[in-house]
Amino acid sequence: MINKLLKKGSVGPEVAKLQSILKIKSDGIFGAGTQAAVIKFQLSKNLRTDGIVAGETWTALITDNKNIVPDIDEDTDLEQQFFVTDWNQRINKYFLGRGEYIETNAKRDNDYFFLHHTAGGPNPYRTIDQWNRDSRGRIATEFVLGGQNYRTGDDEYDGVLVQAFPETGYAYHLGKTGSGYMNKYSVGLEICSIGYLDNQFNSYVGKKAHPSQVIQLDNGFKRRIYWHKYSDKQIEETEKLIQYVAQRDNIDVKEGLQKFIHKQGKEKAFHFQEDAYYGKVRGLLSHTNVRKDKMDVYPDPRLIDMIMSL
Repeated sequence: MINKLLKKGSVGPEVAKLQSILKIKSDGIFGAGTQAAVIKFQLSKNLRTDGIVAGETWTALITDNKNIVPDIDEDTDLEQQFFVTDWNQRINKYFLGRGEYIETNAKRDNDYFFLHHTAGGPNPYRTIDQWNRDSRGRIATEFVLGGQNYRTGDDEYDGVLVQAFPETGYAYHLGKTGSGYMNKYSVGLEICSIGYLDNQFNSYVGKKAHPSQVIQLDNGFKRRIYWHKYSDKQIEETEKLIQYVAQRDNIDVKEGLQKFIHKQGKEKAFHFQEDAYYGKVRGLLSHTNVRKDKMDVYPDPRLIDMIMSL
C-alpha cells in the first residue's frame, strides 16, 4: 500500500500516482493545483481539509479507486514520465508532437549549449504547449525551466525542469545566425522569466513583476536597469543541467561565456560576439551572443558566479 505522507512541495512517483487517482495532470510534482484537488476530495469525504495526503485520506482515495494498483514499485509507466541524472536532477518528459521537432535515429553529440529565457510565464509545460500550437514550425529548445509566478510569488513551478523532445531530436531555437551548423548541433535551455522591466516593476510585455522578483543591475544590460530576477532554484537547476549536458554531449562549457567574462568583463560578455555568430566559438553561450536583436539572457551576478564555477 501507498502510505507515504504527501503535501505541497513533495515530488516523485508517489505524487504521480496520487495525481492519477485524482484524475489530474500526472507530472509527479505536488503544487498548488494538486493541493486544491486533494482539498476538494477531502471535502467530499468529510475529512480534515488540510491538503495533506496521509492515513485517512490515502485510505479513502484507494477505497474509491479499487481498480488502481497501489503498489508504486510495479508502476512501470512512470519511467516514461521523468528520469534522474547523476547530479540528482529530475527531468520531466513532456514531448512536443510529431513534426514540431526534427527526429533522428540515434543520439547526437552537440557542440554548443545555449541559454535563453522565455519572456513569459512561470509554467514550463505551458511554454511547450504554446510551441505545439504556434505556426512557426520546428522552433523549440530541448529543455524548459520553470520559475516563480511573477504575479503572486508562488513557487509551484520554480525549478521544475522539462524536456520538450528526446536527445535524439533537435529544433531550430537560434533563428538567423551566420552558422546553420550551430543551429543543428546545439542544445537550448529556456529559463522561464518575463525579462527586462520598463520601470521597476512593469515588463515590456505588459506584465508586472512581483516586488520580491526584481533585480537592479549596477551597470544595466542593453540599457535596461531592472530585470525579472532568476530564482535561486533556477540558478541551481541550470548549473546541474549544464553539467549533465556537458557530459552527455561532450561539450566544453568552460569555452564561450566563461572566457568572454574573463576577457571582456561581466556585462560585455553577454553582448553580441561576432565569432560566436559565425559558429566559431563552441561551448556555453547565451542567445544574445549570436543575435543582436535578442535580450536573453542577462548578466545576473549569481548566474555569472555559477558560470565561472563550472
